[in-house]
Amino acid sequence: MKYLLLLLLIAGPVSAQSVTPNFTSGSMTQTVTATQTVTEVVAIEKFGGAVNRWEGDNVQPTSDATAASPPFLDLTSSSAQFAVVDATQPWSLEIITRAAGIVETEDINRTINTTTTTNTLSVFSQ
Repeated sequence: MKYLLLLLLIAGPVSAQSVTPNFTSGSMTQTVTATQTVTEVVAIEKFGGAVNRWEGDNVQPTSDATAASPPFLDLTSSSAQFAVVDATQPWSLEIITRAAGIVETEDINRTINTTTTTNTLSVFSQ
């Protein structure tokens, strides 16, 4: 029985038929949409050194608050004092003291959403 089935399969005629399309022209449209989301987190810490500085107009440190040579003023000292040079003129004094460490912290959180759409048109004819 096995041999008979095998014989029938081998002995049968084989032929291919041509396929003729039944259209003469056409078109196809394809639309592809893609969406992308990017979430970004940036943490920035800026460090700085210790700062002890003074600025002023029409003022000067008193002699007992300055070191010998060159004349520096120790702003951390309790004896740091200033005197107005000319009392008839306006004066200003700014003392800046900052310890070493983090000077500035900046946190940025942002989300970027992008959507792209691609339209493709294919036209064909026979």
